[in-house]
Amino acid sequence: MQNTVIKLEPAALERPPMLTIRAARAGDLQQILDMIALLAECHGDAAKISAADLDRDLFGPNPWITALVAEAGGRLIGYAMLVPTYRATEGLRGMDLHHLFVRADHRAHGIGRHLVSRAREHARMAGCGYLTVSAATGNFGAHRFYEQMNFRAGPVTGMRYVQALG
Repeated sequence: MQNTVIKLEPAALERPPMLTIRAARAGDLQQILDMIALLAECHGDAAKISAADLDRDLFGPNPWITALVAEAGGRLIGYAMLVPTYRATEGLRGMDLHHLFVRADHRAHGIGRHLVSRAREHARMAGCGYLTVSAATGNFGAHRFYEQMNFRAGPVTGMRYVQALG
């Protein structure tokens, strides 16, 4: 996967002059963990993931997830976490945009849009026919954002159950 470099017009001081969206690297783990914790806080949760878990799932012998990061000035300011999915009745591969996060001091500058665009590109390159994302019922800002990014809301068709395996 190639890096995308996006030059942003100088406007607000908070806006980074240059933004790079790229695949995560092992050296990014701590900054990604920090942002995962910040996202969990936004939802009233605490992140339980360890560096070893994230390293295994991003870079281990059988990578389970993909992370794209937004970098400006040598600092990670956002990330998108992608997880493969599948529609067996259609024989269709997909990708779930499991996490999308931009640090508070860098929001409203299009960084989330760039991350979603790169996530879409990554999914297409992986042979996926669709990209999914979900947002909490009351998160109307996220609903508007995803609708503006050409996602369409699907019907809620039932309960989702979980069974612990360990």
